[in-house]
Amino acid sequence: MEANRCNWAKHKLEIEYHDKEWGVPVHDDKLLFEYFVLDTFQAGLSWLTILKKRENFRRAFDNFDYKKIAEYKQPKINLLLSNEGIIRNKLKISATINNAKAFIEIQQKYGSFDKYIWQFVDYKPIINKFSVNKQVPANTIISDLMSKDLKKQGFKFVGSTICYSFMQAAGLVNDHLIECYRYDEVK
Repeated sequence: MEANRCNWAKHKLEIEYHDKEWGVPVHDDKLLFEYFVLDTFQAGLSWLTILKKRENFRRAFDNFDYKKIAEYKQPKINLLLSNEGIIRNKLKISATINNAKAFIEIQQKYGSFDKYIWQFVDYKPIINKFSVNKQVPANTIISDLMSKDLKKQGFKFVGSTICYSFMQAAGLVNDHLIECYRYDEVK
């Protein structure tokens, strides 16, 4: 019998991501950074496009090592811009390098990025009770506040919609539909 899951997960990569990652609370700084990078590149594109290129991104961006990414110089940027396996958007690549630097600064200020980012939800996931996809918002007051503060901290490409997508991915909010088998599993 087929599992009852959120109906956006149709392709095998989306199903695997939905079933194993999406909405699971993340407290590991490296994975939090990876999610921010992927959400940055997803802006204006489908999530499936990003999932299909995820391993290419992982290789191209040194396994999402923010310390290495913060040190990227023009030769590495040129390599990224010529890498057909990723999204070759100069602004998004530049934002990723910038965000790695800002990420490290936040770690130094707060002890970890995890401590900083989870403060926006009072250190516990928001559990929504949506029964259909059209109820799920693209952004919220909290993602607005997160976006504004991340920009103040020096981040780029962190609009409210990107922040909300990040919140969903990293489990700061549980937006699995209530009839989805994962809804109770990630609570």
